[in-house]
Amino acid sequence: MRIYFLSYLPAVLKLNGMYIGTIDGFERHIELDPEDGVLAEIVPCDNLQPLNFFLEEKFFKTPPKFADVYLTEGDALIFIREYAVKDVKLDIIYQTRFYGNLITIFSQGGVYLSAEGAEYSLSPLPLCFSSVRAGRQTLAGREVLAIYGGNSLLIISENGKTIFLNTAESAEFKQNLTVTVPFETCTAAKAVCDYSYDGESLTLISSRTVETRTPEKEILHFAFFESIMTRGDFVKYLDNELQSRAGDLKSYLGEFVSVAVPPEKFFMLHGNIPAAGLVYPKSGNLYEVKYFAVEFNGDKISNIYPV
Repeated sequence: MRIYFLSYLPAVLKLNGMYIGTIDGFERHIELDPEDGVLAEIVPCDNLQPLNFFLEEKFFKTPPKFADVYLTEGDALIFIREYAVKDVKLDIIYQTRFYGNLITIFSQGGVYLSAEGAEYSLSPLPLCFSSVRAGRQTLAGREVLAIYGGNSLLIISENGKTIFLNTAESAEFKQNLTVTVPFETCTAAKAVCDYSYDGESLTLISSRTVETRTPEKEILHFAFFESIMTRGDFVKYLDNELQSRAGDLKSYLGEFVSVAVPPEKFFMLHGNIPAAGLVYPKSGNLYEVKYFAVEFNGDKISNIYPV
């Protein structure tokens, strides 16, 4: 079984105590048998807490919360997406009173939001909220508290409830909330979403996806699959014959949540074909990758088939 390692931060990988090398945003792989129960140790940079776990069958069925596991063609990819900090002292990042609620963002081994008023809630936040800017906004005639952390936006209602938490390139507060959400796609696509607000919750009333970059022919098939995933104008990538069957594509491909570049081993097995890995959630942080390839009629896609 080939196992690929990825880490959102540079880290050292050890297997059964032996130094293997460094892992980061580029795939590194090893060959091993999960029945051997190899002990993996990952030591990150920036003085964060190291991780350790056994690479065995249980790990690939119910991975721990700090890792996303992707299963594909008998192999697996492990992405380490979070490390705990060693310094767990309480640090207040932001605090304010908002309509009888004490709103606090603090760090203590992670970043958290505390809302204390008529009710009390405590919820984790992305690390981008380690530094914030905040202000009151008027939405549909009611005040809300808008807190920005990096490229993410948190909106809290007058009753202290979180009504929005997502990446946001921009946000406009009027009668409706209009948010522009960037996607990490090869066309630099963005979703422009409009929400109505009743004082309790937001309701999505319209959404459109705009692609801001024209993809090269070599990555056209990635752009096509990403356009389906982001609910863009994917029909424009199809030839005339396939356009008539465009309505069947979503049910044919299923509900995938990401598009991945196949690893080197895929092309060794299947040849240099225009294919992409579609990522499907199985449970929690466990995913399955299925490969689909396309055929072209000129610059338009004429056929889509599973590999």
